[in-house]
Amino acid sequence: MHVSSPELTPEQRRRLAEVFGDDTDQTSDDTPEPGERAGRDDAWWRAQRPPHHGG
Repeated sequence: MHVSSPELTPEQRRRLAEVFGDDTDQTSDDTPEPGERAGRDDAWWRAQRPPHHGG
């Protein structure tokens, strides 16, 4: 059951939010924007790829 479900009372919603927190996505200041690679070039990303991921 989702926190914003209409079947929940306000008290149930408050308690769920208290226990589980806010269900919205949270990002930090250092989270890159979608499509941004935090200043790293493709060579760096390829070098960081684990061997079991091919390449």
